[in-house]
Amino acid sequence: MFKQMILGAKVVACVCFFATSVSAEPLTKAKKGDWTMWGGSPDRNMVSGETGIPAKWDAESKKNIKWAAPLGSQTYGNPVIYKGKIWVGTNNNGNLRKGIKGDKGVVVCLDEKSGKFLYQITHDKLPTGRVNDWPEQGICSAPVVQGNRLYYISNQCQVVCADTEGFMDGENDGPYKDEKYTESQDGDIVWVLDMFEDLEVFPHNLATCSPTSDGKLLFLTTSNGVDEAHLNIPMPDAPDFLAVNMNDGSIAWQSSVVGDNILHGQWSSPAYGVIGGTPQAIFAGGDGWCYSFEAKTGKLLWKFDLNPKDAVWELGGRGTRNAIIATPVIYDDKVFLAVGQDPEHGEGPGHMYAIDATKRGDITKSGRVWHVGGDDFHRTMSSVAIADGLLYASDLSGFLYCLDVKTGKRHWQYDTMAAIWGSPYVVDGKVMLGDEDGEVVVLKHGPKMKELATMDMLNSVYTTPVVSNGTLYITNRRMLYAIEGK
Repeated sequence: MFKQMILGAKVVACVCFFATSVSAEPLTKAKKGDWTMWGGSPDRNMVSGETGIPAKWDAESKKNIKWAAPLGSQTYGNPVIYKGKIWVGTNNNGNLRKGIKGDKGVVVCLDEKSGKFLYQITHDKLPTGRVNDWPEQGICSAPVVQGNRLYYISNQCQVVCADTEGFMDGENDGPYKDEKYTESQDGDIVWVLDMFEDLEVFPHNLATCSPTSDGKLLFLTTSNGVDEAHLNIPMPDAPDFLAVNMNDGSIAWQSSVVGDNILHGQWSSPAYGVIGGTPQAIFAGGDGWCYSFEAKTGKLLWKFDLNPKDAVWELGGRGTRNAIIATPVIYDDKVFLAVGQDPEHGEGPGHMYAIDATKRGDITKSGRVWHVGGDDFHRTMSSVAIADGLLYASDLSGFLYCLDVKTGKRHWQYDTMAAIWGSPYVVDGKVMLGDEDGEVVVLKHGPKMKELATMDMLNSVYTTPVVSNGTLYITNRRMLYAIEGK
């Protein structure tokens, strides 16, 4: 599933339509401090209110590099930071925990100040092989941290709750007591919900969801998908979406609304927010529809088809219908989301929508605020970032777009000339975006495009930049860099 692609070179473009931006919450009021989940908060808006973040650094000469920490050989998990610790999903090829060898999924815990390795939570591979647990991909889930607990989805398709201290505190918190590795540099699992064994979920290639929370319930996509031949859905009745009690791992509610309409896999992550006075859990389904559920009860509130009605799914990405890999973003009572496919399927036309999330029922028509697609937007795995009336979106073809959040009109377009797997990130008057060629472009935040710098990270960047407590964190395939400076 997650193999590198080689895309043709493109031309840098700047197309300015000077669309009028709306008055919106300014970047200076965005979230600061610890970055406790994918997107920083349940709305998943990729913005930060931190200041003093450098636009330039040098990974080779170590200019503005506070520290650099080794990870595995392939890293797709985004870092989260909480109370002096950093967690990031990767594979076991970095040999950080001495004595544990072989292909495994791990969550690595590092010291925030120094980058020192503290411990790792280790998961063996599923015995069913690559159809459910693709080799060398490690753990792609970005955890959500709350109190002294860490929640994520393992490569074994398990919902895992772990102690943030691991076994460094010398205690085995329960009720789970069956950890295979229990030394001081190992992780301490508190409870496990095994979706593969207990719920008969059939993850296609890998379980990847980064869960979110309303403080009591954990919301997640199960990754249920097709078989190895891509022709059948082995478990159509298995849940697509779950709400799990954070205290004990019991299921609060579940939905199998996608069922036998799964196109390929279900690799998106959910968002949560209070929209129009109603707490909503927003999920992107493997059928190309976006679904909203009442967060406490699981009642379906609305659904929206992100594909044209005449779109057709064909194996290998040859068709016009797309699934959804991007994470929904909630902003101003709207949901912003775009379609995409497994990157091995290559480039193709895509669609991005602004959806009025106060509507009910099938709101494919009534809830459509604006749409961009066709030649103007391509397949994507990326989520958006919204600040000061501007929306930044990127696609697999390598383009970064600045749109008016109210109308979808384009201000400008920039070509990174490489495939993009991560998402744009807005901080300190800057827009940052990594690409497969291992570069991070830094642009000025605003309706007129201005490139500030292009930084070489020495290896492919499949993740999204993160800022926490005044430090910029960027992960390439093998390293996590902490960046500080002028």
